[in-house]
Amino acid sequence: MSAIAGPGVTEASTQAAKPIAQADLFAVLEQTRDCWQQARGERIFVTGGTGFLGAWLLESFALIRRELKLDTRLTALSRRPDAFRAKMPHLFAEDCGIDLVAGDVRDFAFPEGTHKYVIAAATEASAKQLAEEPQEMWSTILTGMQHTIEFARTHGAKRLLQTSSGAVYGRQPSDVVNLPEEFAGAPDSMSVKSVYGEGKRVSEMMGALAERVYGIDQVSARIFALGGPHLPLDSHFALGNFIRDVMRGGPLVIEGDGTPTRSYLYAGDAMAWLWTMLFQAPSGRAYNLGSPESLSIRQVAEAVRDALAPEAEVEVRGQVRPDAAVSRYVPSVERAESELGVRVTVDLHATVRRTAEWYGWKQA
Repeated sequence: MSAIAGPGVTEASTQAAKPIAQADLFAVLEQTRDCWQQARGERIFVTGGTGFLGAWLLESFALIRRELKLDTRLTALSRRPDAFRAKMPHLFAEDCGIDLVAGDVRDFAFPEGTHKYVIAAATEASAKQLAEEPQEMWSTILTGMQHTIEFARTHGAKRLLQTSSGAVYGRQPSDVVNLPEEFAGAPDSMSVKSVYGEGKRVSEMMGALAERVYGIDQVSARIFALGGPHLPLDSHFALGNFIRDVMRGGPLVIEGDGTPTRSYLYAGDAMAWLWTMLFQAPSGRAYNLGSPESLSIRQVAEAVRDALAPEAEVEVRGQVRPDAAVSRYVPSVERAESELGVRVTVDLHATVRRTAEWYGWKQA
C-alpha cells in the first residue's frame, strides 16, 4: 500500500482536510528525534506527496521541522498543487518548509537545486486502477521510478527510499504466519493481477541498479496494510470499509468468508519507520513495514465493532470452505525491529478509534 489518494486527501476535492492530531505527530517526532541532525540544511524530494502516506509524511515533517528548528525543506510532487494547497492549507505556512511542484511522476520537470534525500512513493495501491487500467499502473510504477532515479542522479541525491509493497512476495504460504524478507516467492508474472506486485519488484531492482551505477544509497520499505487518518473508507481496504459501515449505522459487511488474515499498522508508526529508514537504514536493504499481529478479516470486523459500536452486527456473506487454504498477508518485522530499533506503539483498538474520530465519528 503506498501513496493512496482517498477521502480527506483527494486533490480534486475542495473541502479542507482536518489536520492529523498533534499527539500523533509528536509521537513520530519522539521516535525519530535522533535521525534529523543529518538533515539540517538539506532538501528532501517526495513523489506521491499528496496521497495517504504523503499526507502523513508532509504533516510529520512540518511539525518536526518546527519543533527541532530545522532549516530543512521538503519538495513534494503533485499533479494538481493548487487543489492540494486548498485541501491542506495548514501545510503551507512558511515555517512548514514545504514546496509543491506540479507534474506527473513519469515526466515531471525537475525542480532546481540539490536534494540529498529522495522518497519515491507515487503509485496508488488501487484495486480499481488495477482492474480497469493495469497498463497505466505499470507505467506509473516503472516509468515513474526511472524518472525519479534520473532526478536523483542529476540533483545530488545521496539516499533513495522507495515505498514498495508486501505484494512483491506473491502469495504468502498458508502455513507461514509472518512472512520474512528472505522469502523467495514472487507474483505470477503471467497474470495481469500481478501488475502492482511485479511492478514493485522491478522498481526495487531499478533502485539496486541506481546504487550500483550511480552510488545512490537505496532502501526499500515493503509496506503491508495500514490504518489511520486519511485511510480511504470507500476503497478495497477492509479496515476502512468496516469503519464506514459503523459510521453508517451498520451492519459490518464481509463479502467473503472472513477467513483471510491481515494485520494493520498505525500510520503514525509507519511514518516513524519510514523516516528512520530514510536516514539510518543500511543501503541495499529491504524491510517489511507493518504489524505482525495476524487477525482474520472476521476478527478485524469484530475489533472495529468492539472499538466503536459493540451493539452492531457483523454480517459474513460468504461460506467457509473447510478444505481451502488460508489466505495470508502478514509480515515478520523482526529485521526492522532488530536492525533499526523501530516498534509498534499503537494497537488495533486505538488505530480504529483514531481513524474513526478523524472522520468525525463520536461515541454515542
